[in-house]
Amino acid sequence: METKIEVDNLKCGGCAHSIEKGLLSISGVDKVVVLEEKGEVIVSHKPETDMKALKDELNHLGYPEVGTTEGLEKISRNVKSYVSCAIGKLENKLESL
Repeated sequence: METKIEVDNLKCGGCAHSIEKGLLSISGVDKVVVLEEKGEVIVSHKPETDMKALKDELNHLGYPEVGTTEGLEKISRNVKSYVSCAIGKLENKLESL
């Protein structure tokens, strides 16, 4: 199966790396494609994959599904996405060494 999720705060390759790593750790997820320019995450997964777990992980990383956060929570997720982004960039650099 394939599921497309539109997310907030997606900015760059560092964000994409953090999202891929986080979602691939979930049971049943086979592949993750992040379309930075569209703010979309496409997840290939088994039918029994827990979709709530996917969306919770995105939210935890700072990339909630579009329209699911507001106010202080939205600001908090935006800040968290900057941290995830920085970590993703650093991991990309380390992997390329």
